[in-house]
Amino acid sequence: MAKFGSALFNRLVIIIPYAWLLFFFLIPFFIVIRISLSETAVAMPPYLPVFDLASGIGGFIDNIKQFSIDNYIWLTEDALYTKAYISSLWIAGVSTFLTLLIAYPVAYGMAQAPNTIRPTLLMLVILPFWTSFLIRVYAWIAILKPEGLLNQLLLTLGVIDQPLIILNTNWAIYIGIVYSYLPFMVLPIYSSLEKMDHSLTEAAQDLGCTPIRAFWRVTFPLSMPGVIAGCMLVFIPAVGEFVIPDLLGGSETLMIGKTLWNEFNANRDWPVSAAVATILLLILVVPIMFFQHAQAKADGAGK
Repeated sequence: MAKFGSALFNRLVIIIPYAWLLFFFLIPFFIVIRISLSETAVAMPPYLPVFDLASGIGGFIDNIKQFSIDNYIWLTEDALYTKAYISSLWIAGVSTFLTLLIAYPVAYGMAQAPNTIRPTLLMLVILPFWTSFLIRVYAWIAILKPEGLLNQLLLTLGVIDQPLIILNTNWAIYIGIVYSYLPFMVLPIYSSLEKMDHSLTEAAQDLGCTPIRAFWRVTFPLSMPGVIAGCMLVFIPAVGEFVIPDLLGGSETLMIGKTLWNEFNANRDWPVSAAVATILLLILVVPIMFFQHAQAKADGAGK
């Protein structure tokens, strides 16, 4: 009886994440693909459905014959969408790199700190999450605008003669993304550095390595799993970010999240919106596969 209960528990542990994946990813993804293969219509919802299970098997087969890939062809013909994808990937890549430059020293300092103050440092890293994300982004408007706190401080210190134009530029987006996603980069890197055997660094220095060379030869390679995880946690959501570009980047900012919102709400073209979202997900599959490959390689090396 005990073995049966244990086996049942083990199966439930496996079934629960798969059920979560099925109901909250695969089924919604199928719905998005179905809408992307539909035609726009003046109706509610504003598309002609395909793969309609309510029409029975015969109607379902007829609907399959009527599906259209015109929405995907339209995306390849209109340069706006290509530019939006490229711009999103570029902004997300630069933001991820800047986040890494800031997060690694922070995580390294936390890992080198005494054990007694590490919980406090961790709390300070996650402290921004105690405030609404939207409020934190709005706060940067007051900081970055021409008459904002940053320009007032620089003018008072005599660093600049006239206000800097930061708001409604890509730099404002970089600042917003780095600030918002910094904890997602710090925590994985800190986790890798904390578990590292520091005697390896000491051994490298005993063998003649300078502290800087020992860092690049020993510490940084051993922290790569955390670096890769942090980069994925920042890059993937940053590609489809909407709130930060909309509030800090202004109307001229071209990112796929804003393009998707405009198609869905302003133009009410749900099929094209669904096609945009599907291609975005397929693009993000590449870094996800890279991350899984790196994790598998790291696990294999650890064994």
